[in-house]
Amino acid sequence: MKSYVKIYGPPLLKAIKTLEKLAIDLPEVCIMDTMIASDVDSINYPDGVSNYFAPLGSVSDERCEKLISKSGESLGENDFYFEWFKTPTTDQINEIIVKIDEALAPLGVKYTISTK
Repeated sequence: MKSYVKIYGPPLLKAIKTLEKLAIDLPEVCIMDTMIASDVDSINYPDGVSNYFAPLGSVSDERCEKLISKSGESLGENDFYFEWFKTPTTDQINEIIVKIDEALAPLGVKYTISTK
């Protein structure tokens, strides 16, 4: 199951990087976004994930192995998705929405989220 995020308004790149940083501390999900999809070749080499996320903070080797979605770049018209390892509860979905709200509020961007 995936929670797709569509971001509206600039700064799009900062919003994506903010969601990436948020995802580092969410062990119940892996992610894909337009930035990762455009750089997927360099991320596939050893240490690629840790190098990609290094500017956002420390990421454990274990988390690096699970952070990027293995199901592909199926973003469609969306900018980002959180892929859940297990079917999320309503509380988990609500919790991630609160975290996204808090993370994106300082940027002034709007977003939609749909979980399918």
